[in-house]
Amino acid sequence: MLSALARPASAALRRSFSTSAQHCPEAMICVIANPVNSTIPITAEVFKKHGVYNPNKIFGVTTLDIVRANTFVAELKGLDPARVNVPVIGGHAGKTIIPLISQCTPKVDFPQDQLTALTGRIQEAGTEVVKAKAGAGSATLSMAYAGARFVFSLVDAMNGKEGVVECSFVKSQETECTYFSTPLLLGKKGIEKNLGIGKVSSFEEKMISDAIPELKASIKKGEDFVKTLK
Repeated sequence: MLSALARPASAALRRSFSTSAQHCPEAMICVIANPVNSTIPITAEVFKKHGVYNPNKIFGVTTLDIVRANTFVAELKGLDPARVNVPVIGGHAGKTIIPLISQCTPKVDFPQDQLTALTGRIQEAGTEVVKAKAGAGSATLSMAYAGARFVFSLVDAMNGKEGVVECSFVKSQETECTYFSTPLLLGKKGIEKNLGIGKVSSFEEKMISDAIPELKASIKKGEDFVKTLK
């Protein structure tokens, strides 16, 4: 929720986006600052105000959710996490985090009770880390790793590597939400193609439906926030 982000910090974030828009309008912008569901709309609105908005170059980094999903599935199935890939779509907070276990590579199956628990753990993994640190910290190391992974993938694609796919929270037409995370084919100019949601299970379809109202509200908060700043 945007209200969780202190106004001075929000204003500072907006100023940094404004500086980027003015001085490096062609840059790839990768935002990992929470709440991503609102900070990406903030970024977009700031770039629009400067007349340099390019939706193919603004990314909300949600890779941490994928890293966690891959790790938790690998632990349960005795697999190498580096060889597991679970697409995670939607957003980057609570129930907007939607792991598509049905699309996992390699294919895995879980009974419904275990699938529900696994999904909940992926969605609340950040809280699990905070509790493990007894309130003394958050998931800074894993966040840094996730951010680096996404940026390395983007740089590889910009340098001409083909077939680079990462999920990211971006401007989207895949659902009713104006921003939504899905797998993206990356290229030299940013997003080359949105690969969409793909085939999902009824369990995942319900998660998508449940997430949309919260995503819409977070997106609107981000957009409205920019209007309040001078």
